[in-house]
Amino acid sequence: MKVSTVDEMRNMDGRAVEEFGISQDLLMENAGQAVYFAILKELGIEGRKFLVLCGSGNNAGDGLVVARKIHSNGGEVRVLLLGDEGKLRGAAKRNLERASKIPLEISRVSSVKSIGEAVLQSDAIVDAIFGTGLAREVGGIYQEAIDLVNESGKVVFSVDIPSGVNGDTGEVMGTAVRASCTVTFGLPKVGNLLYPGYGCCGKLYVSHISFPPSLYEADSLKVKINSPVELPQRKRDAHKGDFGDVLFIAGAASYFGAPYFSALSFLKAGGGYSRLAAPGSISPFLANRGSEVVFVPQKETLSGSMALESRDELISLSRMVDMVVIGPGLSLNDETQELVRTLAREIEKPLLIDGDGITAISGDLEVVKGRRAETVLTPHLGEMSRITGVAVSEVEQNKICLLQETARDLNATIVLKGAHSLIGRPDGAVDINLSGNSGMATAGSGDVLTGTIAAMFGLGLSIDDAVRTGAFIHGLSGDMAAGDKGEDGMTAVDIMEYLPGALKRYRLDFREVCENFYGKVFTV
Repeated sequence: MKVSTVDEMRNMDGRAVEEFGISQDLLMENAGQAVYFAILKELGIEGRKFLVLCGSGNNAGDGLVVARKIHSNGGEVRVLLLGDEGKLRGAAKRNLERASKIPLEISRVSSVKSIGEAVLQSDAIVDAIFGTGLAREVGGIYQEAIDLVNESGKVVFSVDIPSGVNGDTGEVMGTAVRASCTVTFGLPKVGNLLYPGYGCCGKLYVSHISFPPSLYEADSLKVKINSPVELPQRKRDAHKGDFGDVLFIAGAASYFGAPYFSALSFLKAGGGYSRLAAPGSISPFLANRGSEVVFVPQKETLSGSMALESRDELISLSRMVDMVVIGPGLSLNDETQELVRTLAREIEKPLLIDGDGITAISGDLEVVKGRRAETVLTPHLGEMSRITGVAVSEVEQNKICLLQETARDLNATIVLKGAHSLIGRPDGAVDINLSGNSGMATAGSGDVLTGTIAAMFGLGLSIDDAVRTGAFIHGLSGDMAAGDKGEDGMTAVDIMEYLPGALKRYRLDFREVCENFYGKVFTV
């Protein structure tokens, strides 16, 4: 499913009216109807008491339609206007006029006390205060109303997006409604799917509100929910080389985990032949933990990191494999960083750069831009800050645009790691990955992701599909681990050890896993 920005949705609204003759009144009616159906499904209507909180924009108009539908179908409903009804325009104003002609209790908020009383007297609350275009901090009566709603413990249905959440970034603008259920219109907005906004939405429904598919499936919409692909069948007469031969250039003194997790996760996720080029002094220790990996010990610096004189051997090794992974736990030693830049420039196979490798290429991005073979980067927010030269806070507030610009500029696929990792490609496309949980925010988790992506490529997927599917399966493995062990105390070992089970489940129940296990966006 595609995902839209606020401006893209405004454009769709305008085109629906101008090109297809779908009036604003009809769009608003359909939006209110969708919220009504979600309430009917999740809670029921008849005999229940509802409070509808309205602001002074189109979101309020949607809320007034919901109030009318509830009243029409046997619910008791009260509407409180938090904003100035004189500011309502167009279809929103007309819906206030319609609602005022039937016996609905509609009143202007006179005090915070009156809001509190209405909240306590209701069975459920419809949040129609702000829409997706909120760009300022929430304050005054609005902040107090939202706080009362959140403190009430009542079932809350948010219209389009929980009030207080920025529609383009998911940022909470001071405070935001914590909804039980959100019904969004046309398409999910970016703010519905990125944290912390996603955490405020509860169960998420989307209604196309009668938009033609040519609008909500348009090629111009570059962001979508990650939809992984089915894996190729394993040949019964296969040998290890049929499932990928990958060289991992990783590790340094005191950095044992990163090379181990990346190289062994490749095998745990179905890869065939894992070669690990690590400093000679640490290779015996790593071999004791992961004897299935083929070790290629390398010369090292005085500090125990990979030496520049390893260049020729590593270039020669790269010609023998299908893919190269460079960076996990390599250290920030100057000589080793120069080695990374040299290898990135000269390796002619698909290259995945992670961890300290990203720091190295950040000092000379031309080594990535000039590559002819495909390149994948897997930065966390801090590493993305180094690549782009902007502060981490700016990366957080402008993730998708920065990701699109950087992937295009570097001609690379970039996985921006975090809660709901983002996968950006050179053509501007971005996938939002929904699998995973907070227990995966642990040291070594990113190294397991690196090995999993490499394994997907080894199994025969294209780089594009391998990255998207690898990110999904990595999250699935973490979710399965959390389901058995809980999120607290999860380690990279747990995520890695659940990879075979995650692959088995993924192969056997592909549709169930993708559509139901992660059925977090429902159509109404």
